[in-house]
Amino acid sequence: MAIWQLNQFRVLVAPGLHNSGPQHWQSRWQRLYPWFERVEQDRWSDPVLLDWADRLDEVLAQERRPTLIVAHSFGCLTTALSLSRASSPHVAGVLLVGPADPDKFQVSAILPQGALPCPSIMVASSNDPWMTAPSAERWARRWGSAFLNAGALGHINAESGLGDWRCGQRLLQVLAQRASNVRLHDAPRPRAAARPAQRAALPGSVSTV
Repeated sequence: MAIWQLNQFRVLVAPGLHNSGPQHWQSRWQRLYPWFERVEQDRWSDPVLLDWADRLDEVLAQERRPTLIVAHSFGCLTTALSLSRASSPHVAGVLLVGPADPDKFQVSAILPQGALPCPSIMVASSNDPWMTAPSAERWARRWGSAFLNAGALGHINAESGLGDWRCGQRLLQVLAQRASNVRLHDAPRPRAAARPAQRAALPGSVSTV
């Protein structure tokens, strides 16, 4: 991965129910990239979406520099709700992996029903027990996320045997590049500068990555 590119961002890891154990790709990424920060929940076995989103809001408020969020399972729902409250304009992009089904947790009504305010990529599995691929694809369309069906990877967790999940690292690099492009084209420009390039196209509907 292009380390120099990721160094432009604060990177937060948002695990799901029961946290991510030492062999989960999220934990392995934190060992590979020690500056990644984990969003710690008070009760990992008690997925209360409003409480988890409040905690993410608190962590985001600690620093105002551009931030990428790497979320898994219930952490994806936590991230989406936090972004919908527009309290974190410095979030530059989100990687949503193996999202939990909002209907199973009865939280669909409080999640955003429109596009997220930053570039996002959603990765789903064709045999995920926590969310079917068609359901994940519908939520990806709703949130304006680029979508990737990664095949039969279960819940895309430690039991999936992904190791350091290099494909996911490449997706994070893609996300960082898209976020960098948005920052570049949104930055103020001198009056005397040549006509600015068009804003980078971002996935407004589901597509493969």
